[in-house]
Amino acid sequence: MLIGCPKEIKTLEFRVGLVPASVRELLHHGHDVLMETGAGEGIGFGDAVYEAAGAKIAPTAEAVFEKSEMVIKVKEPQASECKMLGEGQVLFTYLHLAPDREQTQGLIDSGCTAIAYETVTDPRGGLPLLGPMSEVAGRMSVQVGAHCLEKEQGGAGILLGGVPGVTAAKVTIIGGGVSGTNAARMAMGMEAKVTVIDKSVRRLNELDMTFGRELNTIYSTVDSIEEYVANADLVIGAVLVPGAAAPKLVTRNMVKRMRPGSVMVDIAIDQGGCFETSKPTSHADPTYIVDDVVHYCVTNMPGAVPRTSAFALNNVTLPFAVALANKGVRKALEDDPHLRDGLNIHKGKVTYKAVAEDQALDYTPPADALAA
Repeated sequence: MLIGCPKEIKTLEFRVGLVPASVRELLHHGHDVLMETGAGEGIGFGDAVYEAAGAKIAPTAEAVFEKSEMVIKVKEPQASECKMLGEGQVLFTYLHLAPDREQTQGLIDSGCTAIAYETVTDPRGGLPLLGPMSEVAGRMSVQVGAHCLEKEQGGAGILLGGVPGVTAAKVTIIGGGVSGTNAARMAMGMEAKVTVIDKSVRRLNELDMTFGRELNTIYSTVDSIEEYVANADLVIGAVLVPGAAAPKLVTRNMVKRMRPGSVMVDIAIDQGGCFETSKPTSHADPTYIVDDVVHYCVTNMPGAVPRTSAFALNNVTLPFAVALANKGVRKALEDDPHLRDGLNIHKGKVTYKAVAEDQALDYTPPADALAA
């Protein structure tokens, strides 16, 4: 199979779908790789490094899309990229379709097979291709939140961990999954006062057993979210409903009750955001203020640390990419129900139920779409 990897074009996105080691692995399995020139420069790998690994270099993204049987990316295809996809092509990348009707329609119209990293599952019900980026985003959320609390950034001028004789900041994390757990670990490491809110008592128990009395765990209700958001210096939204739009757990009225200069970081913004006041931002212009509260809602947070993120992502996507290339898309999806969970669009049909429901589109079960 000829596998293509274009350069990412989302604003300040420097990650790359294939690192040189992944190229070598695909070639080892008998496949060819076509890299767009400059695709890896953002993580320190020039074209010569990819050529040494065995890849061919294409001068443009158009050349990559035109020739490739499977396109491997990082971020969802932008409008210009959707137009370059064709029937029979496989797209393997993050999609986050639920809040993005335009992209969904573009992929439907293309006739391609689009497999989303974020909905591939594992035998334990986890999301193995989302996990590493959730870890990065969770850890970054505290880092950027602490920065936004600085006065110059519009914050209240609070040091997250305080100093002797001065109280530390209060951090409220909504969601105790991978992102929330990593955010808690970082915030506790910086000596903030941390609360995690989650609707799973089992998960709260696990967090309590892991972190002990240093972490405050609270069961999620409207009342508890309202209370802990109002009293927080930093609120981190780390809620995930796989493949579906995130629920709006923090309302505009809750934001109004927060102290001026407080900060909100919405990790769930890729799926529409879990704050009512959230709107997507970029690394070029990451924050805005609503009711004197700083909002950070960057849709590709891990793109700020692209080298770490690209390697972490390739570690988990490569085995699936090899399976798709070795077996062909249909057999690979038929053989592996967990990879099949990643199928969102196939030949003009929406094959992920949550996306179809969120956008009021017809749903076709993956097995039926493949059989047809």
